Amino acid sequence: MADVDAYLALITSLHAGKPKFEAMIRALVEPIVAQQAFMAHLPLDFDLDQAIGAQLDRVGEWVGRTRFVSVPIANAWFSFDNAMRGFDRGVWYQPQYDTPAGITRLDDDTYRTLLRAKIAANNWDGTLPSAKAALEILFPDGETTILVIDNQDMTITFGVAGVIPSALFIALLSQGYLPLKPEGVRSDYLVTTVNGPLFGFDVQNSLIAGFDSGAWGAPPTYFTS
Repeated sequence: MADVDAYLALITSLHAGKPKFEAMIRALVEPIVAQQAFMAHLPLDFDLDQAIGAQLDRVGEWVGRTRFVSVPIANAWFSFDNAMRGFDRGVWYQPQYDTPAGITRLDDDTYRTLLRAKIAANNWDGTLPSAKAALEILFPDGETTILVIDNQDMTITFGVAGVIPSALFIALLSQGYLPLKPEGVRSDYLVTTVNGPLFGFDVQNSLIAGFDSGAWGAPPTYFTS
């Protein structure tokens, strides 16, 4: 992208060195250079990894997910002496948006993570492995793992094993912000109550384990009530 000096260097010898002529050319090309710089920066402004605030809201419009939640998410604000809402897990209260009933507007970092998962959900092929992959985008650190079980009775169970997610992300999962299930199929969520695998018989791995290893799974309301 050319700057003003690049345009001034194109002045022919007949007018080179003429201060008034160069000043006129500078006045003409400076708005053009500024516009070029603005246009060149637009892709970065609306890049999912870089966008903030209103720009991230526009990305959300393209993806199909607003940062405002339909039902206020309660008990997810930052709090001391609470493993679910402590540092790096709790959300700061936003007085201009939130209400005593709960969070109504997602912060940029949470919203960006949700949009990444929503993009994967938009490209879902209907299979359980791809549903699992899309949901796990919500937990990029890899410490929390999703398992999807088809119960063969028109219901699906989404299990959350490993490190217990924050109350905010548990609420996003349970309130259906990533609709990753076939039409007409009921879905349930079970979240481990202790960091580690979920309890299950005749299975022993990082997701499901038996006595003394696996933890009881609880519905999302257990963590947000």
